[in-house]
Amino acid sequence: MKRLLALLLLLPALAFAEFRGAWIATVHNINFPSEPGLSAEAQKAQIIRLLDAAKRNRVNAVLFQARPESDALYASKIEPWSRYLTGTQGASPGYDPLAFLISEAKKRGIQVHAWLNPYRGAANASQPRAANSITKKFPQYTYRVGNVLWMDPGAPAVQDQIVAVVKDLVSRYDLDGVHFDDYFYPYPTDSGAVYPFPDDATYAAYRARGGSLSKSEWRRENVNTLIRRVGETVHATRSGVKFGVSPFGIFQPGVPAGIVAGVDQFNQLYGDPLKWMRSGWIDYLAPQLYWKDGGPQSFSTLLRWWRSPQVNPAGVPIYPGIAVDRLTTHGWPASEIGRQLQIEKATGPRNGGGVIFWNIKALQNNTKGVSGVVSS
Repeated sequence: MKRLLALLLLLPALAFAEFRGAWIATVHNINFPSEPGLSAEAQKAQIIRLLDAAKRNRVNAVLFQARPESDALYASKIEPWSRYLTGTQGASPGYDPLAFLISEAKKRGIQVHAWLNPYRGAANASQPRAANSITKKFPQYTYRVGNVLWMDPGAPAVQDQIVAVVKDLVSRYDLDGVHFDDYFYPYPTDSGAVYPFPDDATYAAYRARGGSLSKSEWRRENVNTLIRRVGETVHATRSGVKFGVSPFGIFQPGVPAGIVAGVDQFNQLYGDPLKWMRSGWIDYLAPQLYWKDGGPQSFSTLLRWWRSPQVNPAGVPIYPGIAVDRLTTHGWPASEIGRQLQIEKATGPRNGGGVIFWNIKALQNNTKGVSGVVSS
């Protein structure tokens, strides 16, 4: 009897030994809902179709974008309802999308990870924002970068709100995980130019408190501090909930040797995923390996590097992000996706192994017959 009980307790872990995730993006209505202003019933029907598509494609976890621009696709007392639901930030859609998605996902044996964008205050600065938007609560820490409003990672009050949002989500919803994407400090422009980030005042306040780090080191430490705090909050709030991050897929240009990159994650985005892994702050990492195998950003070369004991001595699970959207945007053949899946299975140490597909649309539409490739 004891052996049987032990086996039963192991079943959930065995069922998800290989992580097969898909991102469901809500920003700009990429995946859900298809447009703002649909009825609650129409939105629920779309959620069901997305989860059915996940099940058909042997996806056992969805990463649902619950906070695309410091808003909420769930009932929050901290931040406003997302405008992507109704067309108006702060307006209720008449139901709780996250709660409904979790309920339907469990019926299908699918995990739900709440995906949060930490620092985007508004994806479009010209759109009206609700009175309880973080951009109105902390206007002194809200900066316009291009057409996006960006919250200052160096402001303790901004970090405190993000941590409070995470604690609220994990305590009230039966989530399997919390997930951050790759947006910490702004990406360079397409031409490689770096946006000036106007955080002189918060840096001066840090120095006035006795801080001695250089500005670059301080920015990196701001991101490190948030990752650490969120990881601690997730684990302290509910046992078994995972915290993962999907950083830019290349740590730095030339790392590993031969890799070419127009973005320096360490010195421009101020992300240090190696420290996050080595410090035990995250439960998995999903570097966005959105390139073909071979060439200057070779999928296999990068995956071997991320999974190597030298880079990842603690053996944190590495689930590479695979760009199934490039079947359309870059004209990839479905065979490239198949090849990357084979490479993932052959590249160790896997520690359970798995991938995350960006994004679910290609799987739902079976673009170029990709469902047959990912389900085989």
